[in-house]
Amino acid sequence: DIPLPTTSEILTIINNFIDDMDIVVDQEVIDEIALSFKGLNEFQIKQILNLAYQDGGCIDADDKLLILKEKEQFIKKSGMLEIVNFSETIDDIGGLENLKEWLVRKEKVFANLDKAIKFGVDVPKGIMIIGMPGCGKSLTAKATATLFEIPLVRLDVGRLLGKYVGESEENMRKALKLAEEISPCVLWIDEIEKAFSGVGGDGGGNDVTTRLFGQFLTWMQEKENTVFIVATANDISRIPPEFLRKGRFDELFFVDLPNGEERRKILDIHLKKRGKWNRDIDSIKLIKETVGFNGADLEAVVKDSIEKAFIEGKDCITTEELLQSVKDTKSISSTLKDKISQIKDTVNKIDIKLASTPDLR
Repeated sequence: DIPLPTTSEILTIINNFIDDMDIVVDQEVIDEIALSFKGLNEFQIKQILNLAYQDGGCIDADDKLLILKEKEQFIKKSGMLEIVNFSETIDDIGGLENLKEWLVRKEKVFANLDKAIKFGVDVPKGIMIIGMPGCGKSLTAKATATLFEIPLVRLDVGRLLGKYVGESEENMRKALKLAEEISPCVLWIDEIEKAFSGVGGDGGGNDVTTRLFGQFLTWMQEKENTVFIVATANDISRIPPEFLRKGRFDELFFVDLPNGEERRKILDIHLKKRGKWNRDIDSIKLIKETVGFNGADLEAVVKDSIEKAFIEGKDCITTEELLQSVKDTKSISSTLKDKISQIKDTVNKIDIKLASTPDLR
């Protein structure tokens, strides 16, 4: 097993290329793109440097995007991880101010990773987002990758399960190694309680899942790379307690059903996205009528109203039409009442940060 170039070896390759091409590059830019090259071999690094040079006759900070695009190709070829293409940004999240503020702080570290490491800052490990279905957990994972300007890869544990003894464990090892090689990246594990369901149970299938879970825990504890983990979960009661202890994640956040101010922001985001927002829409009336609605419910209300307006040949949407759609939509609070109270009871028993700021009104 021939190891991939270390950071110091990558710096040597870049400096040799710069000398050969007789170009001047700022040392800070060299240090930053050297970190982006981690996980590539010498031939691949030289290829990308040639591409960058041919593109503009120089090497600069913008070439980090070119490196990331090349890395995406390696992920697609491997089949172990799924590259997620998206356009969501942190501005698409209505509310969750505490969570967004925390991510913006971490973004400052990722934007200046080389300086941060030299200063003595620990590389951020990741976050776990627990909470109600349809309240923006998956959206946050996508927005995090956009904010950090790094690729988003999804780990699907079901995809790693093999039919032969030891095959699943080998696939997990390969997937985690690949995530390290393409780092910095965001590794997203959606609905992690389902991915590792059956941990600690009896039976062949559960034994495999338990071993995969143990393997993943050890990797999380010992990793010293720039893989930022975003794990999302609905039902925390099904997650083994050792997974939630300090050191695995930088922070645990609980996403509750949106409060009044957050519901207003979510409605505005979806109306503006579809070009149907106007000043005459009465936000106060809508907030009062949508208590217990999650983000997905509110999006459904907007989509339904716009569709009706289009069919009826109207140019704009009124508050009355939105209120009618609210009456026609069954909120998550009514359809999953018992499940929601169960999630809240479990969360109250552990120390976990709230993703939202309190509703002051």
